Amino acid sequence: MGMIAGYFRGRAELVISFIINVRLSMPIMLIMLSLVALLGNSTTLIILVLSCFLWDRFAIVARALTLQLREREFILAARAVGCSDARILAGEILPNLMRPLLVVATLEVAHAILLESALSFLGLGVKSPAVSWGLMIAEAKDFVLFEPWLINIPGAMIFLLVGAITVFCESLKDGGERLA
Repeated sequence: MGMIAGYFRGRAELVISFIINVRLSMPIMLIMLSLVALLGNSTTLIILVLSCFLWDRFAIVARALTLQLREREFILAARAVGCSDARILAGEILPNLMRPLLVVATLEVAHAILLESALSFLGLGVKSPAVSWGLMIAEAKDFVLFEPWLINIPGAMIFLLVGAITVFCESLKDGGERLA
């Protein structure tokens, strides 16, 4: 959607930007809490909701980069030799979007881990016997004064995993500053 909005501009950009803005106006945690409370809490539902509501950043980044790329010399050259719009999008623009979108994907994985942990902590995520760090913290909250390690270890693991994903993301960004 972001590539189409950035490349074709005009009405396509207006419609897609409207859809993105509508999605951005909805708080994902509130939607997740509502849907899980209404439809029940299953791992499949949580994955489905996360995948349906974590796409907007991909579209925003793709649109912004496509706007930059569409006026570059190699795109103008492809147009000059008669390449179709589909060929330019798939063969010229998409390969240049892969690394930035991979960076967005790593950040969204970290975001999804935090959202799932929060849902599980609130009792609306996965249920026992399934394993979730948020569920571990929720089940151990009664023992916080006597055995704090029951909360500290899963909390530290969430922190370390999200931190490692963020460091990995930064390493991808450092190598992906150049376009084309």
